[in-house]
Amino acid sequence: MVEVREIPLGQIRRPLPRDNDQQKVEALMESIAKEGLKEPIDVLEVDGQYYGFSGCHRFEAHQRLGKETIKCRVRRAPRSVLQRHLA
Repeated sequence: MVEVREIPLGQIRRPLPRDNDQQKVEALMESIAKEGLKEPIDVLEVDGQYYGFSGCHRFEAHQRLGKETIKCRVRRAPRSVLQRHLA
């Protein structure tokens, strides 16, 4: 089951670091500032912890805009699914 909700940025762990395209981040910052986030990011909820593996540019744009939360599609998963994402 997938649920959409606002989650504090500080509660989302991003275990796989990425180098983001800064031009894309800046374009997203402009869009989000004007219109809000159009497409939620996807996170896994495992044992009450949130893990983000996609939406890196949107996540960074929110951070740089000083937003406290981000709209997420939350999918609950067992630890075995998290382990596959980390492999």
